[in-house]
Amino acid sequence: MLYRLTFVAGLALGYVLGTRAGRERYEKMRKTAQQVAQNPAVRNTAETAAQQGREIAGKAYHAVSEKVGDRVPDSVAARVRSLRERNANGTGAEDDWGTSNT
Repeated sequence: MLYRLTFVAGLALGYVLGTRAGRERYEKMRKTAQQVAQNPAVRNTAETAAQQGREIAGKAYHAVSEKVGDRVPDSVAARVRSLRERNANGTGAEDDWGTSNT
C-alpha cells in the first residue's frame, strides 16, 4: 500500500511540476533530445553497440546450443540461421526489428 501511495504522490508531483514548466520547457527538452539522437557520434555509438550485441547474442546462442542440443525450438533456430545467412551475405538492409546491419 505504501508503494502505491508513493507512486501516486510522485505521479501527482510530476504532473504539477510538468504543468508549471509549461509547453515551452517541454519543447526545449524535446528539441535537445532530438539533437542528441541525431548527433553522428551518438548514432555511431548506438550502431556499434547494436552490432556488438548481435555478435554476443550469436556467440551466446552457440554456447547454449552446444549444451542444450536439439531442445532449442525450431522457430528460434530458424530465426538465428536466417540472421546468420543475412550477415554472411553482407546485406546491410534493415532487419525485421527495424535495426540496420551496418
